[in-house]
Amino acid sequence: MQEKVLILDFGSQYTQLIARRVRELNIFCEIFPFNSENFKVENYKAVILSGSPYSVRADDAPHPDLSAIKGKKPLLGVCYGAQFLAHNFGGKVGASNTREYGRANLSFIKADELFFEGVNMGSQVWMSHSDTIVALPEDCELIASTHDVENAAFKINNENTYGIQFHPEVYHSKDGLKILENFLVKISCVAQTWTPDSFVETTVENLKKQIGNDKVVLGLSGGVDSTVAAVLLSKAIGKNLYCIFVNNGLLRKNEFENVLDQYKHMGLNVKGVDASARFLKELKGESDPEGKRKIIGRVFIEVFDDEAHLIEEVKWLAQGTIYPDVIESVSASGGPSATIKSHHNVGGLPDFMKLKIVEPLRMLFKDEVRRVGATLGIDAELLGRHPFPGPGLGIRILGDITAEKVKMLQEVDAIFINGLKEWGLYDKVWQAGAMLLPVNSVGVMGDERTYEKAVVLRAVESTDGMTADWVNLPYEFLQKTSNKIINGVKGVNRVVYDISSKPPATIEWE
Repeated sequence: MQEKVLILDFGSQYTQLIARRVRELNIFCEIFPFNSENFKVENYKAVILSGSPYSVRADDAPHPDLSAIKGKKPLLGVCYGAQFLAHNFGGKVGASNTREYGRANLSFIKADELFFEGVNMGSQVWMSHSDTIVALPEDCELIASTHDVENAAFKINNENTYGIQFHPEVYHSKDGLKILENFLVKISCVAQTWTPDSFVETTVENLKKQIGNDKVVLGLSGGVDSTVAAVLLSKAIGKNLYCIFVNNGLLRKNEFENVLDQYKHMGLNVKGVDASARFLKELKGESDPEGKRKIIGRVFIEVFDDEAHLIEEVKWLAQGTIYPDVIESVSASGGPSATIKSHHNVGGLPDFMKLKIVEPLRMLFKDEVRRVGATLGIDAELLGRHPFPGPGLGIRILGDITAEKVKMLQEVDAIFINGLKEWGLYDKVWQAGAMLLPVNSVGVMGDERTYEKAVVLRAVESTDGMTADWVNLPYEFLQKTSNKIINGVKGVNRVVYDISSKPPATIEWE
């Protein structure tokens, strides 16, 4: 059985990064809200407590019951997690006299400490907290300090319990991955067996057991996630997989025809369904982002229900849901994290639809999906395709959606994406797209005044979409692209470029 690590989330913006770093060590891990009841501690080899926006001294701060974990499982508290261990087990946490944010350097490391093996004095770490551990519990040993933070790291005697007030998961902590490796591999003895090959082997075997001889219908989008899910399922159940590619009217220019052609050479049984008129009719007049997502999700399910009835005895609906979708869509009742946005392919099915859900990629981050795809022999060009949101241009057209707006944005998007490819920039960008704003701006074309739409171009660098930085595209490229759009797309007279990072912004505008 796959050995795994439990990460308890207290609402930190960095929790997903902890998971990403653990996965980089070829160790499987799962994130749950600290107050979730959906996990069994005995199934995990080690536990990590995340940071939090709360202060442990606040009345409403998260206070988990660690009685089944502390002293029984290897335990690492990060930032808030470390302060919680100190505060609740005999130490003292108080407000810091100095700002403890940003870069710091280790000024003391306990000699021969396995937790810091291979980490040199002066190693840069990243702080992000307003409280600090004033005094350690009596049964604790100080194992590292920085110039400003004496109790930067500690260990509880006679336990594999550690606390650190810095964030090893962020890239600013230069030896953060080494520290996590020391804790998980050398101290917790977790096997490093989480690889693309092992995932394929285990998943195919599990899918065979889960599905048996049942028929499965899967929605293909032309993207990486649904394609990898389809190939995995095909490997497991062969001819019992029925793939459907739905045109929701919100795809990129010519995408419906291009994607169907692409799949002809992959040995998958694919049927194209043009439901664009149905989606646009249902979306008419809706301008709320969540409202649009819910409509697109509902109609998507209804179309699948219609198509599923045409397949005799189909019992499963497969989806390309990946882990960031799950994390961003789950909010524990009373838990630390709010839902960021709903995802059309996350959650249960309506009562009228009698299909069970199978999501073979549910626990993978985007870069892991690509590595699994490479293991499956999927074409590198397809695996390198930029992510495209399930609701498509529906969440890139701010405000209500009309066929005219869709056509306008498709033309803008095509100029932008084709330009990236022509300039050799496409593979240097993780995701790119255009947004149509619900405002008109004054312009001048020839001798005439115009009052037309503004569009936003967006290009980001990322590993898995959990965090992202805007890409510094060449000015000349942006200039030529802007000119092409304004001269070639009727109804657009202004182009701007989005230079926001995630966080605090999201990649999509809705």
